[in-house]
Amino acid sequence: MIAITGSTGQLGRKVIATLQSRAPQAQLVALARSPEKAADLGVPVRQADYDQPETLSAALQGVDTLLLISGSEIGKRAEQHANVIRAAKAQGVQRIVYTSLLRADTSPISLAPEHLATEAALADSGIAHTILRNGWYVENYLASLGGTLQAGALFGAAGQGRIHWATRQDFAEAAVAALLDPQTAGQVFELSGDQGYTLSELAAEISAQTQREIPYNDLSVDDYAALLVQVGLPEPVAAFVAAADGDAAQGALEDEGKQLSGLIGRPTTPLSTSVAQALAALS
Repeated sequence: MIAITGSTGQLGRKVIATLQSRAPQAQLVALARSPEKAADLGVPVRQADYDQPETLSAALQGVDTLLLISGSEIGKRAEQHANVIRAAKAQGVQRIVYTSLLRADTSPISLAPEHLATEAALADSGIAHTILRNGWYVENYLASLGGTLQAGALFGAAGQGRIHWATRQDFAEAAVAALLDPQTAGQVFELSGDQGYTLSELAAEISAQTQREIPYNDLSVDDYAALLVQVGLPEPVAAFVAAADGDAAQGALEDEGKQLSGLIGRPTTPLSTSVAQALAALS
């Protein structure tokens, strides 16, 4: 039995859909803090709250392989993930696949310490595990494409740093590949898009496809954070997003390894395709 945590999130949903397509005979179970939100997934659902270990033990009964999708509550994740790992060990889970961060052991991005702590907890657990160090989702930028078009410009603080982003679907397929291949146990995959782009190049692609002039306006990290607060992001989220852009300016999200395309058996999704899909979603 394969269990997927965070099953109602954007990545979790894509993982389940891809598993259903690639391995229709696999026995799947979705783990969710609020099971009612997973009712449309088409697989059995069990309640699993990272903050309530008793729910985790029950949820993991009979599970052989677990996809541990990192939680969304920054600052709480190391302990939350440790709760899952302890429950998995108690229930005899044989292998865990974990979604970590690109080059978590050297990354300056503020998310890295919690991911490293989880990687260490996995190593200490004695459970066979696969580490998927995910890079940046292109959706991190394209999710606000409507606002970019309304403003007539793309804003950020990444300078001319190259970002080897990929789509959530690319990363979902990597998770499925790892889940279905026990030979990935013991491996650490640094996952990123085949090609790196600057935000200026993203703005140029948006301009080409919309036949409008959409420039990239590069701001300081502080000014970008202030702008994000103005458009409605909570201050801690705005500070994180802006700081990550600042780290990207220094190369934190650049990676030429092409391990993602190697794992999924195809090139990662081109930027032109991602932009076209995002524009189509707006229409």
